[in-house]
Order: sequence, then C-alpha cells, then structure tokens
Amino acid sequence: MGSEDVLAAGTPSDAVPSDPATLPGAAPRPAETWLRIVQVHDRITHRVDSALHRDHDLSLTGFEALRRIAEAPGERATMGEVAEALGLSRAGVTSTVGRLVEQGLVVRERRPGDRRLLHARLTDAGRARVQAAAATHDELVAHLLTLLGNDAAVVTDALARVSAATRIRR
Repeated sequence: MGSEDVLAAGTPSDAVPSDPATLPGAAPRPAETWLRIVQVHDRITHRVDSALHRDHDLSLTGFEALRRIAEAPGERATMGEVAEALGLSRAGVTSTVGRLVEQGLVVRERRPGDRRLLHARLTDAGRARVQAAAATHDELVAHLLTLLGNDAAVVTDALARVSAATRIRR
C-alpha cells in the first residue's frame, strides 16, 4: 500500500496532528510560552535556592542581595537600589537584609553627610560568602542553561526585549 492509498483510506489520528501549532517549528500560543517561562523560572529558582541553602546557608534572594551589594560602588547600596535591582519591594529587601545582618554578612549604616538614606555594606564575611556562593550559583545556572544550545542568544535577546517593555516607569 503506497502513501496515496493510506491517505485515501484515512489517516490515523496520531499521524497528522489536528492542531498545526503542535508541529515542530510552529509558533507556540502565548499561553504555552507563558507556561514555559513560568516553569523554567520556578524550576531553576528551586534548584539554585536548594543548592545555595545546602552549600552556603543562603537563600537565593539573600545571595542576589549580597551580589548586588558586592557589585555596588564601595560594596555599599541603599535598600532602594537593592530593591530595584532584585525587583522586590523595599519591605522585602529590608527583611532580607535584616537576615544578612543577623548572619554578620552585611552591616547597615548611614553615610556621613546624608543621614536620610540607610545603606547596606558588605562585611569581610559577606564578601567571602558571596564569592563562594557565586561559584555554586553560576556553575549550576550555566549548566542548566546549556540546554538552550545555539538558541541561547535568541532567547536572551527576546527575554531582554520583553523585560525592557514591561519595566515600571517612575
């Protein structure tokens, strides 16, 4: 029986998808794209958070706050700067920084000449912890993202455009 005979006799339901969007290379529906973004974010976040807790006694949020403070000029940042960098509320960052202060990784201080703004400054212990945790974080994230293969640049560019378009304007 040739391929024409199979088509004439009726195509099995699993041979040709009824929905063209399920074909490889077809454009996904927005709901499918959104689901994948949420799943990937949730799963990577969980894996990295677990590794940071296990190996460095840090939450992912705590690590990200430490990293932003470490990268700031003079290893010092305001709560607002950290909140903006992490996409968190000031209350959330204040709570996170409070835990980092309790661990001796950060100190809160006011700069001379500007008593209004409270800054978080990295301690020596904080610098050592963020450096050690950065290796764990970066290696795990890089490993997981290798699954993007040659699509990494395209995905990164596309997500950057969406992020820029959705940034809150003040």
